[in-house]
Amino acid sequence: MTAQARGLHARVLDSLGPAITGGEYPPGSVLRTDELSQEFEVSRSVMREVVRVLESMHLVESRRRVGVTVLPTEEWNVYDPQVIRWRLAGADRPRQLRSLTVLRSAVEPAAAGLAARHATAEQCAALTECAIGMVAHSRGGRLEGYLLHDVEFHRTILRASGNEMFARLGDVVAEVLTGRTHHRVMFEDPDPAAVTLHVKVAEAVRERDAVRAEELTREITLGALEELDVLAP
Repeated sequence: MTAQARGLHARVLDSLGPAITGGEYPPGSVLRTDELSQEFEVSRSVMREVVRVLESMHLVESRRRVGVTVLPTEEWNVYDPQVIRWRLAGADRPRQLRSLTVLRSAVEPAAAGLAARHATAEQCAALTECAIGMVAHSRGGRLEGYLLHDVEFHRTILRASGNEMFARLGDVVAEVLTGRTHHRVMFEDPDPAAVTLHVKVAEAVRERDAVRAEELTREITLGALEELDVLAP
């Protein structure tokens, strides 16, 4: 695929994906690739590539003589980072954020407990560095800098757990944190108590205190849910 085709592909995908996840094309809707090609002013080959990507996400299904059918939400690959990003950009953002934050509250405390048992010296150092970075960016509306350290902190916890299934959720958690920041579903400055908890989690992991690491991480995720009650009820 040429650079121009890739650009067209991305443009169509970034329009059609959110339209599907946002309900503009409800489940059961039939999309015609010929009509879509004309609507988006792209070739049929570009449109077919877009449909293939949407199929890989289980958003649509192609059938001969029928067309491209939008699948029910229950069929979607809701763990796909791009699907998460599109859903967070839509009207269903509060419910999506809550669903993902509940997932975090179930997974991350257990991952932190495992990280306290299995983290390498390098991973312990990375957690401490991220926590310090979060502290440094926690005042003055420096949310983008804070986000970078926050995302890496939670990715490191999941990787350090030593559980490959938890580690694969790093992209999911990154999308939650990024969406919450970019859609302003958090305070202008992060909650100081939450920032301190991240520092304490890094300490607990370094000290091999699995029980404390798990308890502190549970406090972080419960705090995130409480924030949603205020900012995205």
